[in-house]
Amino acid sequence: AYALKIAIRRYIEASNADPKPFVWTKTADDILDSVKRFCQRTSNSPH
Repeated sequence: AYALKIAIRRYIEASNADPKPFVWTKTADDILDSVKRFCQRTSNSPH
């Protein structure tokens, strides 16, 4: 668990060294359609 924490901290530090703004690449409707398809696939799956 300690090694994981160290790895995460190193990743964050490297990302923060050269930050990039987050840019949406899909519309809200595209995202909601994707969620809807996922829910339809998984709601009828046997568990």
